[in-house]
Amino acid sequence: MMKLPENYKDRMMRLLKDDYPLYEESLLKPRFFGLRVNTLKISPERFREISPFSLREVPWTDNGFYYEENDRPALHPYYYAGLYYIQEPSAMTPAQVLPVDPGDCVLDMCAAPGGKSTELGAKLKGEGILVSNDISASRAKALLKNIELTGIKNVYVTSEEPHSLERKAGILFDKILIDAPCSGEGMFRKDPKLITAWQKNGPDYYSAIQKELVRCAVRMLKPGGMLVYSTCTFNKQENEDIITGLLSEHGEMSLVDIPKEHGFYPGFTDTEDEKRYHLERAARLFPFALDGEGHFVALLKKEGESVAYSESGVKTKAKLSEETSEFIKKLKLSEDALNIAVHDKKVYMRPARDIGVGAGKGGGMRVLRGGLFLGEEKTKRFEPSQALAMALDKDSYENVINLPAKDVRVEKYLKGETLQFSSGELKATEGIVLLCVDGFPLGWGKLSGTTMKNKYLAGWRKC
Repeated sequence: MMKLPENYKDRMMRLLKDDYPLYEESLLKPRFFGLRVNTLKISPERFREISPFSLREVPWTDNGFYYEENDRPALHPYYYAGLYYIQEPSAMTPAQVLPVDPGDCVLDMCAAPGGKSTELGAKLKGEGILVSNDISASRAKALLKNIELTGIKNVYVTSEEPHSLERKAGILFDKILIDAPCSGEGMFRKDPKLITAWQKNGPDYYSAIQKELVRCAVRMLKPGGMLVYSTCTFNKQENEDIITGLLSEHGEMSLVDIPKEHGFYPGFTDTEDEKRYHLERAARLFPFALDGEGHFVALLKKEGESVAYSESGVKTKAKLSEETSEFIKKLKLSEDALNIAVHDKKVYMRPARDIGVGAGKGGGMRVLRGGLFLGEEKTKRFEPSQALAMALDKDSYENVINLPAKDVRVEKYLKGETLQFSSGELKATEGIVLLCVDGFPLGWGKLSGTTMKNKYLAGWRKC
């Protein structure tokens, strides 16, 4: 058994009381592995039909599955096609309980590496806007890759600290998710190295950060809007105490009940404040009560009537090269979706709704990506992006090569190799082709005769 710090054990005994032996016993059991289906690309039902993995449903999500460790889904072509995101099962809960509707303006405040953002983007179904933010520029780059792999178009990926984000955004949000940085006690079984990190920076360190996060979030939330606060730790200082402090400062906020099903525990109500503010409406996930790691999730609502944003109707009239215009015509996209902008020869499709990101009184927001990166204008040609390939389906482009997952050329393509075909199997014509696996895009190639030059993004290639 892993060695727990004595001060941690003492506090957990006081917290869990009679359940503490169950907690210690759970640490001896194997961890659970999960993946969440990307509903922008495939339904959970269809994925189960084609999946090569041993799956069973995660009961508290609509699109989550457990898999066996030896399945290794991160190596399968379906992962590179963005059909799923590998995610610890309990960590699927925060984005699941936030009731995002198509057309909402949604903020993920601490988004990297993207597990929650990719689900929020899928819930939007291409309508509205997602602002996916992380204070760390390096982590935001990993976030951007996962956003692009998922195929989300209507997104701004930003890297701002909370007060700066609040000052610069210039908008209010319908829904906000804060998966707050925390001491990570709920992940000790999954990653015992976190015990050393806990000893260095424990609850005192993180609770100060969490208080500021929730205060900023409330100010950025529209009347009638909803907010999820979550951590992967057990300490009340980072959970119930944060929520009671928030509710005592903001009378316009109240907790919304999360159903206590599938082994969820209610939030603790040991103090008068916790009882008065109904902390039992929050949810705690303990590894001894369900097949997952530790989590705390609270869903809150701001009083008032929400007013929907109106569409701006403003379209960017970018000057495009002839080659770029010809390529875009080949994309079977609605003309209304083609809000095109060009910066330094890079071509972007902006979200349909102009919500003023970067136009607030602070200005100068660090935006890693605004909308969908379509590609780059080169001399006498247009080079489509990997992000564009992932945002399409096989019917969105006229020149397609489709291979089954078991075809050895799929693996060669993902490693960046040139592909060879026989003339009899090719239906595609020469030029830029979209390579698909079982009908799901992987990336671009350039076909000349029966040879396809590999255009798969170098930084994404399999080792």
